Amino acid sequence: MCATFEPKDAHLRQAKHALPGPVYLAVLVWIHRVLRPATYVEIGVGDGESLRTAQPETLCVGIDPAPRIDTPLAAPTCLFTMTSDEFFARHDLSEILVGRRFSLGFIDGLHLFEQALRDFIHLERCADSRSIVLLHDCLPLDTVTSARMRSTEFYSGDVWKAAACLRELRPDLRMTIVPTPPTGLCVISGLDPGSTVLEREYERAVDRFMALTFDDYRGGRVALPRAIPNTKAAVSAYVTEEIRS
Repeated sequence: MCATFEPKDAHLRQAKHALPGPVYLAVLVWIHRVLRPATYVEIGVGDGESLRTAQPETLCVGIDPAPRIDTPLAAPTCLFTMTSDEFFARHDLSEILVGRRFSLGFIDGLHLFEQALRDFIHLERCADSRSIVLLHDCLPLDTVTSARMRSTEFYSGDVWKAAACLRELRPDLRMTIVPTPPTGLCVISGLDPGSTVLEREYERAVDRFMALTFDDYRGGRVALPRAIPNTKAAVSAYVTEEIRS
């Protein structure tokens, strides 16, 4: 039997009020157009809306156990119907990307903190110093929609804890948040594929950050990366500067 979730319309209205401006798909378009990545990896494909933000010349890899893409994509795309853990256990991403590291990655999968953190660890191993990772759902709306057990159609899970964890354990990373509706987008650069910090600290980090609640987030008891304005000019300037770094 399929689960029945609480409708999302009211939550979407709340989210647009809390985070005004263009939605995250528009921000993805800005980033793709500025970065013009040669390669793009997306974890959590869904119906393909975010994959469609890629430029036609970008080689894309999509990973999702149950993708729902029913129309052609503009960019050449290798789609893997499996979980991200299974993908990284069975495949060499650099081989799929014809010997290249990925330019841009987007994590929008299971919406659970520990999985998002694990997805970042997997991606960073396949990165170079110029790679950028985007982490969706880092600004939760409320207690219900950020719960670990899903009961609403509008849902971010507790992915925000991954942004907080990365900021604390990896101060070498450059991170910023775009407060784009419905639930924010974290831009992460300065990746180091040789770093083992997150693998070594994974179990302890999961135990500690898992215990955090939405009240910890709302009360400011957890430090998240700084935010930049949700405008095309601000996001484009930030990504341009990261390209030059």
